[in-house]
Order: sequence, then structure tokens, then C-alpha cells
Amino acid sequence: MTHSVYKVIELVGSSPDSWEKAAMSAVELAGRSLRDLRVAEISQLDMHMENGKVVAYRAKVKVSFKYESGP
Repeated sequence: MTHSVYKVIELVGSSPDSWEKAAMSAVELAGRSLRDLRVAEISQLDMHMENGKVVAYRAKVKVSFKYESGP
């Protein structure tokens, strides 16, 4: 059996529409530069407000990916 190591990073995505879209935007952007994404965990949800109105939903997401050492 092969041993694997995974790195976990934390990202914050935002969306004017929903927490779900905020989380998806963070994961999709991470997927453009990181290979072998494995798990995404929502660790916090909040909203950005201006003048008493919600202008953005924010999702703090922990993303794990397989760690590969150099040659």
C-alpha cells in the first residue's frame, strides 16, 4: 500500500447570490492551480453588509489536495 500525504489550505470565496456559490467559487478557482483536490470542508459562513443590507455571502473553505514532493 502506498502512503499519501495531503496538504490543507483555507480559502474564502464570496458571491452576491448564496453561500453555496461562494464555496463553489473558492473550490473551482483552487482547482485551476492545484492538482488532485480531494475534500472541501465548509468551516465558516458569514455575510458582508453595507448600509444594513447583505451585499455578499462568504464561505471559508478548507481544501485538501495530495502533496507531491519534488523528484
